[in-house]
Amino acid sequence: MSVAFTKEEDSEAAAADLPDRPISPHPNLVTAAGLAQLEEELSKARAAYAAAQASGDVSADRTAMARATRDLRYFGARRASAQLTLPDPALDTVQFGRKVTFEREDGRRQAYAIVGEDEADPTHGSVSYISPLARALLGKSVGDLAMVNGAELEVVAID
Repeated sequence: MSVAFTKEEDSEAAAADLPDRPISPHPNLVTAAGLAQLEEELSKARAAYAAAQASGDVSADRTAMARATRDLRYFGARRASAQLTLPDPALDTVQFGRKVTFEREDGRRQAYAIVGEDEADPTHGSVSYISPLARALLGKSVGDLAMVNGAELEVVAID
């Protein structure tokens, strides 16, 4: 057996042995949209796993099977632990699932929805409920001040 063949086989085996995606130790709170996203990702993972199995030649693309298996484990665990959490409409405070608009000391206004970890995307206006920003704002009302990283924020709207 040639050394080149052995090294190639070893690197393929290493690539196929992907580490699991880390699962947060925090409760898996989700909004209704977040639950739908998890279900969609789980469905995609199941389809990718079935496609990798159906190809018949798993050894030809072991990384595809490893990726599909890893994603199936991750999204299966996240879906199983998901806790649908809806904001209480009777409360006029910043809550999980609500959008909060705040003003920074320099006059900039920003708005973010407070959502679960898997659905958080600050570039699209959502932050995880465990983020420092969300933790500082949760429970606040319009007009309240919050400190985040040494800067003061004022809550100006809650939707």
